Amino acid sequence: MLTIFDGANRLNRRGFLRIGGLGLGGIGAHGLGLGGLTLRDVLAAGAAGNGVLRDKSVILLFLHGGPSQYETFDPKMTAPAGIRSVTGETATKIPGVTFGGTFTKLAARADRVSVVRSFRTGDGNHDIKPVVSKTSSGANLGSLYARIAGTNHPATGMPRNVALFPRAVWPDAKPAEESFGKFGATGTLGGAYAPFVPGAGGAMQSDMQLSLPRKRVDDRRALLAELDRLRRGIDNTIDAGGSLTRLEEQAFTTIFGGVAKAFDLSGEDPRVVERYDTAPLVRPEAISRKWNNYKNYVDNAQTLGKLLLLARRLCEAGCGFVTVTTNFVWDMHADANNAGCSEGMEYMGRPLDHALAAFLDDVRERGLSEKILLVACGEMGRTPQVNQAGGRDHWGNLAPLLVAGGGLKMGQVVGQSSRNGGDPATESYAIDHLASTVLHTLFDVGRLRLERGVPEEVTKAATAAGTIVELTG
Repeated sequence: MLTIFDGANRLNRRGFLRIGGLGLGGIGAHGLGLGGLTLRDVLAAGAAGNGVLRDKSVILLFLHGGPSQYETFDPKMTAPAGIRSVTGETATKIPGVTFGGTFTKLAARADRVSVVRSFRTGDGNHDIKPVVSKTSSGANLGSLYARIAGTNHPATGMPRNVALFPRAVWPDAKPAEESFGKFGATGTLGGAYAPFVPGAGGAMQSDMQLSLPRKRVDDRRALLAELDRLRRGIDNTIDAGGSLTRLEEQAFTTIFGGVAKAFDLSGEDPRVVERYDTAPLVRPEAISRKWNNYKNYVDNAQTLGKLLLLARRLCEAGCGFVTVTTNFVWDMHADANNAGCSEGMEYMGRPLDHALAAFLDDVRERGLSEKILLVACGEMGRTPQVNQAGGRDHWGNLAPLLVAGGGLKMGQVVGQSSRNGGDPATESYAIDHLASTVLHTLFDVGRLRLERGVPEEVTKAATAAGTIVELTG
């Protein structure tokens, strides 16, 4: 039973604020991200950000494993065989600029993205440094944002910081891959600012449970029936002339309104879901089972498009930072675990091309291109020389980076790489420049620095380096 009422159908605010994520529409959750805070605390945190927060959201699409710069956005087709893109190139809408051969849809929309060809992550280690790094003081970038914006949107109750893994949209997917880094890390900020993780298997959650205290609910239908009874009781109270306080109304909206609906893709226009869907592009039977990474390739194709659609829905409902990843698929060594470049780009490149194109079209049609910044990158790039098995190995000196929207300057190539594509040939940009660019999109950093009580971790990440000036200047 849910402890929500007291008296005769009167909403108990204290009881209501104990409710966590309800997993409606098949989406489990560990809670609404309150992390021990009351809704009043959340409202106060949101109010404190007045004048500092920009009306923007960020989606950081983390391409886990380290995508090749050659087969993505810097083909180097004038370089010798063994260096140049093994998938060829495709002309883009930007004169003289080409992408890798699997990115035909994105190439036709290149005027709506910018790529950085002088971006380096600094080392060839498998980790999650674009998301969690020394620059962010060991916290997810979204946690830095939530520390200033508040953990939940004051109007909708939507968590401000969310991490989406394949199980958020497909229960048959593997659990989130966190052996190379914890996406829920918050550094010294505290657990209240950790990303909200929908879907079975996320940290601090199991499907359909309550929080504070956390009691497992095994009968899903019984819970939904209880929620229906609650809704009818509230409606009867209002119809009978009763009233709800602002906090009670907000709590009610949190449970039954924007949050539950935003996380439920069944509420989306089926034509939009179909537009995003990457599953038909790479059927499981078309993927070689000789690769130990087989299941990750399947999960990537089955979920990538829908994860980006879910991320867009969350941003519309008030989320400010969404981390998206499909687990470990971009490690293209051509060894026992991973396919090489040519085969691997069929498994990964085509779904990415399709999902990004669908996202760009969707946000433009919905008038959100200027409000949502999409960042796509991995933890490193790939070696200039293709190895003997047809793969590329770890390389930290150069990595692909794509950005779209958010009010930044689109339709350009920022920086140039060396003749063999392995090093920056012009001013290089690093993780700290990317973090600064992201936080300048979310905050008025000048005002942020004048605010009292802003943690050093936030100002450090926002100001440790300049932004990528060609995008923001």
